[in-house]
Amino acid sequence: QVRLVESGGGLVQPGGSLRLSCAASGNIASIYVMGWYRQAPGKQRELVADITSADTNYTDSVKGRFTISTDNAKSTVYLQMNSLKPEDTAVYYCNAKTTVADYAYWGQGTQVTVSS
Repeated sequence: QVRLVESGGGLVQPGGSLRLSCAASGNIASIYVMGWYRQAPGKQRELVADITSADTNYTDSVKGRFTISTDNAKSTVYLQMNSLKPEDTAVYYCNAKTTVADYAYWGQGTQVTVSS
């Protein structure tokens, strides 16, 4: 099993920055993709960015503004969010896909609110 604990959400003004962190514990060796998803009120959950050992992937709306990265141990994934917009307001969820039957784990979510 894998446990994911997110931190770093909050309230920020438009144009501001936040850094989200997601610490993974448990069977970390089974993780092959880590990512961030978000869900705004009344909308479906969407992929924001994900990262493997070889590649990163971003949804078009955050390209050039958000950066996903991991620590050397690949046990923590970060999402640096710059030039935040009101439309970035959502609950952000950490996700880890594992090699154990391709099972995916989710964090509890962290609220990001962009408002003046």
